[in-house]
Amino acid sequence: MWSSGRRVLQDLLSQAAARSFSLTPPQNTVVVERCWQVPLSKVGRPPRLHPRRHRIYKLVEDTKHAPKENMELILTQTVPKLGGRGDTVFVKKSVGRNKLLPQGLAVYPSPENKHMFAEELRLLREGRPEDRIQTRTGQLTIEFLKRSKLEINKMPSEDFQLTKQVVCRQFLKKLGVVVPPHALSLPFEPIKDLGDYWCEVKVNGINTVRIPLSLVPYEDPSARYQQQLKRQKQEQQAAEDLSEAADEDEAVEKTSGDAAAKAGKDSVSQVSEVSHSTGTSAAEDTITSAAKTTQDTTAPPSDSPKKD
Repeated sequence: MWSSGRRVLQDLLSQAAARSFSLTPPQNTVVVERCWQVPLSKVGRPPRLHPRRHRIYKLVEDTKHAPKENMELILTQTVPKLGGRGDTVFVKKSVGRNKLLPQGLAVYPSPENKHMFAEELRLLREGRPEDRIQTRTGQLTIEFLKRSKLEINKMPSEDFQLTKQVVCRQFLKKLGVVVPPHALSLPFEPIKDLGDYWCEVKVNGINTVRIPLSLVPYEDPSARYQQQLKRQKQEQQAAEDLSEAADEDEAVEKTSGDAAAKAGKDSVSQVSEVSHSTGTSAAEDTITSAAKTTQDTTAPPSDSPKKD
């Protein structure tokens, strides 16, 4: 009983493995072709292969070293550094299969999914303003505009005045943001006097951001460039002066240290000379006293005749 059940289970597993393996597309395959065609053989006989000629092949396709293409997906949620809901992105296959698809952050770009997100985008644009939801790009634009300030130089012409078209061009030139004239509102138009003003920008027709606007006197770019060069030269000269002063201080400290070392060496030599002279004189005095003592203790020769 157990043997028959085990046999059936093994047969099912082998069939499933064979079926899954047959449905798996070939990976890391190499397609080659013979350079010399094998001649036809007689019926019922194997082809006659040349020992060397028919073993020369040329490469047709190598899927292992072929360039890997990115995967196209449609995001269902906002993903940092990729995009927002409904955006079509191209990512690596490892990122798409291991992160975006398993976590439900993206779906395949099938015709049904494309139609669904296109309809959602159309309703988002054509629906009521209170029912609309700001996109990820719109939120980033709003955050950028809240931190921005626009300064416009007044041209020397007497007929110069600020209009919506001029402010829109300055937005693109100074901040890199495309603002259509219908999305921009000024406190009054046109603006001719210098001063600080404000302007409002409506992002995607949903949120409105107020941006500080300043009209400043005209400044020649060449004069500004000359001032910048002069400032750089002054900073460079100040840095060189500081380095020279530091080098001079280091030289003075080194000279004073050498003088102190030399003075110490001279004092040590003088002390050694004094001690050496003192020791020499003491030794000479000792030798003289020792000689005198020996001379005193030695009896002088007697001149009297010896008694028999």
